[in-house]
Amino acid sequence: MRSAIEHFTVFETAAGYCGIAWSDAGVTRFHLPEKDAASAERSIRRRVPGVEPGEPSQAVEGTIALARRYFSGERIDFTAVALDLPTMDDLFRSIFAATRQLGWGETTSYGVMAKALGHGPEVARDVGQAMAKNPVPLIIPCHRVLAAGGRPGGFSAPGGVNTKLMMLEMEGVKVATPLPAQQSLF
Repeated sequence: MRSAIEHFTVFETAAGYCGIAWSDAGVTRFHLPEKDAASAERSIRRRVPGVEPGEPSQAVEGTIALARRYFSGERIDFTAVALDLPTMDDLFRSIFAATRQLGWGETTSYGVMAKALGHGPEVARDVGQAMAKNPVPLIIPCHRVLAAGGRPGGFSAPGGVNTKLMMLEMEGVKVATPLPAQQSLF
């Protein structure tokens, strides 16, 4: 059960300012880089009502250090980071557990993940929804889950798909860029 009190802090990385929120049980929210600390703080406060600034525990400090190293280009594994995500349903839990197993530079698609979890192609949409609702991107590396054909698909983090592409490029992954919208002939 989630602790009634959640805390947060904002910290700087080579890619910008990130935010992290936590309870006594683990990380509850991670916010990918913004251009300034105030934007990162606003986003955390908007997504975690009642959250208060706090002094990170040793475990949270360790997660912050990992994030800084990641955004400096170092190959990092976040699978040991304790999470506190009790409101997820069983399908989302299984999707997030599978996503956490994707290593540096490893990608999959929504459909392949659905099949790997023992579901049909109709669950690919649920995989996409789970990625869009991921409260701890980077720790659960949703940027490594692509649309069919190796296309980037969507990304709801700050900077949208450009952030996803930047993170994948840092990991050595080349992704097919989306085609521009069709222009009118008239």
